[in-house]
Amino acid sequence: MSDEELDQNAETERDEEAPAADPEAVAEEVEVEVPAGEAVEVEISADQDVEVEVSADQDVEVEVSAGEDAEVEISESEVPETGGSDLPPGADLEPISVEPEAELSTEQRARLEAEEEERAEREAADAEQGDEDAEPPRPAPARIAKDARFTATGKRKRSVARVIVLAGEGKITVNDREIDEYFPRPRHRTIVSSPLVATGYESNVDLRIRVHGGGISGQAGAVRHGIARALTEVDPELRSELKRRGFLTRDARAKERRKAGLKKARKRPQFSKR
Repeated sequence: MSDEELDQNAETERDEEAPAADPEAVAEEVEVEVPAGEAVEVEISADQDVEVEVSADQDVEVEVSAGEDAEVEISESEVPETGGSDLPPGADLEPISVEPEAELSTEQRARLEAEEEERAEREAADAEQGDEDAEPPRPAPARIAKDARFTATGKRKRSVARVIVLAGEGKITVNDREIDEYFPRPRHRTIVSSPLVATGYESNVDLRIRVHGGGISGQAGAVRHGIARALTEVDPELRSELKRRGFLTRDARAKERRKAGLKKARKRPQFSKR
């Protein structure tokens, strides 16, 4: 027999002697729990998986010898905050150092006292100013005789309003129509009744108003101007309050007229060089 045939026969005999591998065999898993402060040596075969659990606060020395196909996994388990320690919570924190208060010199104490006095004076001045800004109580409306009649004229833009004040219960008619009908917008009704509300006469007098010219907004401003003037005839002491609120000032703002050669009052046509 040749050398090649002898080698083939030897390999065949070795294969027959070796046990057949079980295809359904499953690698074993071994879990090892390591006590604190101890060294453990674990030997792993090729068909074993070993899991070693070590707590985070333990110093453990683990020596593992494994085969080529073995898998080793090391994980850290969580440690509860309140367990295993005799120290109270927060013992490992560094204490906060509190610096002792330095003694102030005479100049520093004087400066601090002056600042405190200035602050107190400023707060007192602010409190007095707040009291002055507060609206003083309104005087009681004057009594109007039943046959009394007060008239005034108000103007705004191109509108002119003639107002008659009579003793009554707060009824207002504009051009023989109710105020809600003539001024349907709440904003215009608020403008008209603002002098009455400011002086407290909203439920003590009746108003008869004739207004013409301009638009609805200009007519509302003219009616307010006329009512304010008429109230000064009823009670001259109301003049300062109405003047302070601007109800007696003739609002002269109006739309500026268009000039020849311009598109509007001041808008010019675009200049063309060519």
